[in-house]
Amino acid sequence: MPVRLLLILLACALPVSAADPAKVLRVAFQNAESTFDPALYQDTYSAMVADNIFDSMLRYDYLARPAKLVPNTLERMPEVSSDAMTLTFRLKPGIRFTPHSAFKGKPRELVAADYAYSIQRFFDPRVKSPNLYLVEGKIEGLDEAAARARRDGRFDYDRAYAGLQVVDRYTLRVRLTRPDHTFVHLMAISQFGALAREVIEWHGDDAGSHPVGTGPFLLAHWRRAHKIVLEANPDFRDVRDDAGERLPKIGRVEIFVIEENQPRWLAFLNGEHDLIQWLPPEFINAVAPDGRLAPYLARRGIAMHQEIQPRTGYTYFNLEDAMVGGHEPQQVALRRAVSLAYNQPEEIRLVRRGQAIAAQGPIPPGVSGYDPQLRSATVEFNPSKAKALLDMFGFVDRDGDGYRERPDGSPLALELASRTDSEARTFNELWKRSMDEVGVRIAFRPMPWPDLLKESLANRLQMWSLSWSALIPDGDIYMQMFYGPNSGKSNDARFRLDRYDRLYEASRAMPHSRERDRLYQDMTKLILAYAPWVLHVHHKSTHLVHPWVKNYVKHPFVSTQWRHLDIDVEARARLAGK
Repeated sequence: MPVRLLLILLACALPVSAADPAKVLRVAFQNAESTFDPALYQDTYSAMVADNIFDSMLRYDYLARPAKLVPNTLERMPEVSSDAMTLTFRLKPGIRFTPHSAFKGKPRELVAADYAYSIQRFFDPRVKSPNLYLVEGKIEGLDEAAARARRDGRFDYDRAYAGLQVVDRYTLRVRLTRPDHTFVHLMAISQFGALAREVIEWHGDDAGSHPVGTGPFLLAHWRRAHKIVLEANPDFRDVRDDAGERLPKIGRVEIFVIEENQPRWLAFLNGEHDLIQWLPPEFINAVAPDGRLAPYLARRGIAMHQEIQPRTGYTYFNLEDAMVGGHEPQQVALRRAVSLAYNQPEEIRLVRRGQAIAAQGPIPPGVSGYDPQLRSATVEFNPSKAKALLDMFGFVDRDGDGYRERPDGSPLALELASRTDSEARTFNELWKRSMDEVGVRIAFRPMPWPDLLKESLANRLQMWSLSWSALIPDGDIYMQMFYGPNSGKSNDARFRLDRYDRLYEASRAMPHSRERDRLYQDMTKLILAYAPWVLHVHHKSTHLVHPWVKNYVKHPFVSTQWRHLDIDVEARARLAGK
């Protein structure tokens, strides 16, 4: 064969990136990332980056509503047995990891064993994955493997497991311990993106700083808690949008960590950033004073997208903490009283600027199990009832300083962990006013976001306010946050109640149905009764996009759209800053 023809054929066989290096997307994060190790991160911002580096087997269709799962690295949707206990995943051949020294200069193909390895890492005690709750107790043989590893000091990644079978190079079969109709949804979240074992072993404990995947972007630069740069993966496989165009289209994503709301908003307004997700509520009256985009923004071609997020804001009590924990009547009464005293309407009106609805239970709108009719007396704002409850159970002011003591006469002192930005300070002021109203002393423990995560996992926080966004459109993702075996993982409150656990275990075996939704509602009643959380709000979110950004659509369960976006470079040069 002539050399010229051979070169042409080889060139045609190689992937041709559609990404244009001149097209740069600039965005901001409110909070710093933690790590890019899928087994370790739990925060939204790390997940947003990792979702563009690693490939899960499934994804959500970008445009379909209601949310619809579609194959990502699979040839087709997984085969699920009639008893919902066996799932077979068949990968597309020819998908490659981005280059790394661990591959010794050779192309490294994505294979079924990579997904098996990635799942096994959750069970490795040395990894200490806080995400183990997602698969713990679900896959045959892996909990026993974790127990052996704790005994022997080493997890055996090379052993054959009945629940995780690499049938051939491209086929993975998962055998569950019980029917689980939500398991398939987990295979669409970034925590289950494929890792290459060689890379993890190459970097050891620092693997989260060196993410290597098969996704549309790769990590090009990272200055912790300051700036992250992603560049388009030049070897990304041929993936096309509904118009038949190759993805990704942009060549670079620049992410800036800006905790304070004002500079983040000004950077967008000045055209320095291309979009702003989750507009800070303090600016909503300037952006949409009557629910419609303000004329000064509309004239600039800025588009507004609004939604009620599948997200719940809450403050958890650590039920292992001597001050606020326990199931004794007086302790339950204390937590209920704090919930009644917290001024939820003021949060919605003043802090959220109306960009929220009151949460009556943990499950948000748009997620199965949400009950729009639920109204609970335990989450109403009622300081008088809070005072009466505290008085009834012996939390009274004995020394006349205006603050109550515990029934045994010892000090009653709440401590709320918080971020360090101005928004967090506003919430702390609201908490202080609410607790002062009922004579409960509260102090605050501010620290950076990554430190909050570490302290929470280490069981060193008494209370912490945060929010949880649904990863999947099923209420299970919230109900598991109160499941006893998940204590210290997703169950930050370390809530343990046998009756709740039995209901949760029964719900996991059911397909989506009214009967399962009723179980979710029964579990919600127990949560409201024992009050491991102060329920805050379900968030209304506003997203703004400059006119040079094309194809932006907000998906309820996917935080980034970067692989789908396009940038009109000429329009940006002409319009930015005007």
